[in-house]
Amino acid sequence: MDIDRIHTPVMLERTLDLLAPALEREGAVFVDATLGMGGHSLAVLERFPGAVVIGLDRDTEALAIARERLARFGDRMRFVHTVYDGIAGAVRGEGFDEVQGILFDLGVSSMQLDRAERGFAYAKDAPLDMRMDSTRGRTAADVIAEYDEDQLRRIFQEYGEEKLAARYARAIVRAREAEPITRSGRLVEVLTDATPAAVQRAGHPAKRVFQALRIEVNEELVALEAAIPAALDLVSTGGRIVVLSYQSLEDRLVKRALAAASSSTAPAGLPMELPEHRPQFRLLVRGAELASESEQAENPRAKPVRLRAAERVRRPS
Repeated sequence: MDIDRIHTPVMLERTLDLLAPALEREGAVFVDATLGMGGHSLAVLERFPGAVVIGLDRDTEALAIARERLARFGDRMRFVHTVYDGIAGAVRGEGFDEVQGILFDLGVSSMQLDRAERGFAYAKDAPLDMRMDSTRGRTAADVIAEYDEDQLRRIFQEYGEEKLAARYARAIVRAREAEPITRSGRLVEVLTDATPAAVQRAGHPAKRVFQALRIEVNEELVALEAAIPAALDLVSTGGRIVVLSYQSLEDRLVKRALAAASSSTAPAGLPMELPEHRPQFRLLVRGAELASESEQAENPRAKPVRLRAAERVRRPS
């Protein structure tokens, strides 16, 4: 891979502007909780020369690329092989108790989508893997082979928000009785055959099922639900967190966590809010911010993104 031609991350300048007040001081610590190939970390290291960056990723291939790409920054760049719900241990393992900035750029990375052999893309025939960490855990093929019809229906409904979940689960169970479904191309065939023609015209029948399988294989929502509160606990006063979500299930979890952190904890009916009841964070954007029309036109992967951000205004008493 030509590391000089790696794409620019979605909403990069907006993300940097939101983080700037927290990262401009000497010795600021920034956690890139979804390092990928290092695009955000590279931009932070270049724009904030006094900052130290801790990059987390479960994908060993992505970590290897990021190490090569960011080697020139020496000790200012730290690499940790972990899922983002391990953020607290990663930060403390690098010798810090708190940080000034955190970024989560959620979902599947461009590299994972572009590498056909990883099995993430329904448009490319490949082994049904979908593991973000290819060194461990079950694959999408394992899920397709081992889950019963009810389990498949549940994950397609919950993680894919798929209206035809029951139909697809039934079709998969029937098809695997004839032969194992081990490749993405074969799974797409089964899903397409089970989809009414009118529905096919509304979008690719495999999109939501592949999303659901990826989330299940990597336990993404389970990890995210633990990771956001853990990250908020690490943010210093005046520090900031930015989260980019690419589908509604992620965004709902992030929205709830930031809303709770930015709300008063005073019991209902209390006549006067005490200092300890005041919100610990303030929201930096109203609702969820979208990528600009020009960025969406330039990069189709920017279209679904939802950006949320918050700043710590006080620590717990």
